[in-house]
Amino acid sequence: MRELGGAALLAALVAGSLVGAASAYTVTITAAAPQTIYLQVGVGSFTNNYNAGGTPQKNATIDVVSTTVAAAAVGNGTAQAMTADTPTTNSFYDGFQFCKAPLPAGSLYIGGFFRTTGAATAAAQVTATVPAALTNAAGNTIPFSKISWASGGTPNPDSPPAEPFPSGTFVSGGVQNVGSMASNTWNESCLSFSYRNNTVPAAGTFTGVVLYTMSAP
Repeated sequence: MRELGGAALLAALVAGSLVGAASAYTVTITAAAPQTIYLQVGVGSFTNNYNAGGTPQKNATIDVVSTTVAAAAVGNGTAQAMTADTPTTNSFYDGFQFCKAPLPAGSLYIGGFFRTTGAATAAAQVTATVPAALTNAAGNTIPFSKISWASGGTPNPDSPPAEPFPSGTFVSGGVQNVGSMASNTWNESCLSFSYRNNTVPAAGTFTGVVLYTMSAP
């Protein structure tokens, strides 16, 4: 579920310029009522671009990020790139195509804003609630910690900690911090996922759902 303040990503495994500031990943926005938080992971909805007066909308799309590992390559230690089935490339801040080459095709957009009614306050936090494992129909599992992501943006991929949502690896069960947004800022990154592929699981289609949540003080 993707909504004001929340989002979800389904990760599946099959055995699975900003105007005037082209390299910016964080943009200051003007404080205004009402206080609002918006988180978008993959597909999102806006009435118009934010800097044109647009407002965020709910979007129920669940993005699927997946890879298919050839039988001859299973467990050979070569990481397998994962791609989003509904890649979002443009920013709702101003419409700029943010997630594009040289980033890998199928990178997943993550972004949004935290706006207060006045003075600066503590940052909003973005977390991911992660299952212990991906599972197939037979109940076999692959730990979620086998999936990692690299964070970047166009035109010049940045390096942590400059990214508001830095590169990382899922935990195998639990809630983990994936980034933050300072008050009165718009933030965005493009996540390129990969599967470690260093073990030999049972055959099948493995799936699991990661829930992204944004919370503000």
